[in-house]
Amino acid sequence: MRTLASFFIILSCAVVAQAADVAVTVYNNNLGVISETRSLEIKKGTNRLAFTDVPALIDAASVRVELPGGKNKLTILEQNYAFDLVGPEQMYQKYIDEQIEIVDEDGKLYTGKLLAFNGGAITLLDASGKVKIVSASKVTEVNFPALPDGLITRPTLFWLYNSSADGKQDIRVGYQTSGLSWNAEYVGVLNEAETSLGLSGWSSINNQSGKTYENATLKLIAGDISRAQDQLIIRGGRAKEVALSAMAPGFEEKQFFEYHMYTLPRKATVADKEIKQLSLFDPATSAVKKVYMYKPEENIKQVAVVVEFKNSQQTGLGMPLPAGRVRLFKADTDGSMVLLGEDLIDHTPKDEKVDLKVGYAFDIAAEERLMSHKSISDRVEEREYEIEFRNHKKEAVTISVEKKLWGTFEILTTNFQHKRKDANTMTFDVPVSADQTAVVKYKVRITN
Repeated sequence: MRTLASFFIILSCAVVAQAADVAVTVYNNNLGVISETRSLEIKKGTNRLAFTDVPALIDAASVRVELPGGKNKLTILEQNYAFDLVGPEQMYQKYIDEQIEIVDEDGKLYTGKLLAFNGGAITLLDASGKVKIVSASKVTEVNFPALPDGLITRPTLFWLYNSSADGKQDIRVGYQTSGLSWNAEYVGVLNEAETSLGLSGWSSINNQSGKTYENATLKLIAGDISRAQDQLIIRGGRAKEVALSAMAPGFEEKQFFEYHMYTLPRKATVADKEIKQLSLFDPATSAVKKVYMYKPEENIKQVAVVVEFKNSQQTGLGMPLPAGRVRLFKADTDGSMVLLGEDLIDHTPKDEKVDLKVGYAFDIAAEERLMSHKSISDRVEEREYEIEFRNHKKEAVTISVEKKLWGTFEILTTNFQHKRKDANTMTFDVPVSADQTAVVKYKVRITN
């Protein structure tokens, strides 16, 4: 068994100094790419080095080592990733069949060979040959002779390397890690007339990787990159919110390959077990339209309220919008903000339309009824539908209807003009006066 003294000798070779230069690139899908430069003491020839302070969720197979400039040639011959960290469970398991000391809450000392530990009880064989079982909940102190072989205090990369020269070298190390992700968070405020929307965007960066990145150059990638295989599952842990700062400058955005990159123009610290929120872009205002949408396949009784706008410079935006959550507010007469609803948007390029489903209209009732059904043949049938809208509002509304009809369909009769949205969807625009009812009637032939 390795002694405690020899363990510290090994750790004396570990790299614990803070990196001189750190760059963190965060993706939407549980992935971070880290690049950091550290000054390492390198020995000529073949030697070993412990490279500490790496994320607990590092992808060890992605590690790359570069030696910027200089004539020294450094080659990594072998790499081992150790992540069996010191903890009570690990210490007990490593000391099975070894001597330990236990002190209970009454100050009584137990000494013996550890036979078993199941979390609730500790089983010891003392010098007289008696087996003692001690409740783990009663134990106040456990003394182990040394730190067992294989246990470390932090995740570590152990390298076997070959170098052509001695001395300190600035070495750049890059790797991937899971446990890092980001998404956009938007706050929209409707004006009193509900014709324009003030929109601000925030990046919400979640770091559960097991490492803090100090004073890092921070880049965010918006887009869906292809992954060859699933990554490690993020470990649990309570995250803490970081207060928003409206005064901070936002990210600088540019196209990068087939994605969009957002670079923070200042250094930032991304702490472990933390959600960090930074301004994504300056607030902008866009013209919007409120639409009443009825989709009976989604909700047969209610009419959805949708706020739609075109993400263009002409309407006031015209910037790429990364995927994220939009919270929509409107000010009351006393100035207090009232939440109207939330929706998720996908990655949205400029000049594309955005539809935000806010909620359902309280004062509009809807009902779809199948009035008749007749089979013409094994593959052909005819159906008659009625859709009734009851508008209890004080103003007239127009309701957009999207009806799904599976199979090849033909509208035989209808009392409202319809359009074919796609092969399986037809639409109606139905005006309904204040405190009035409107009924859509149509007959359809469907071929399956």
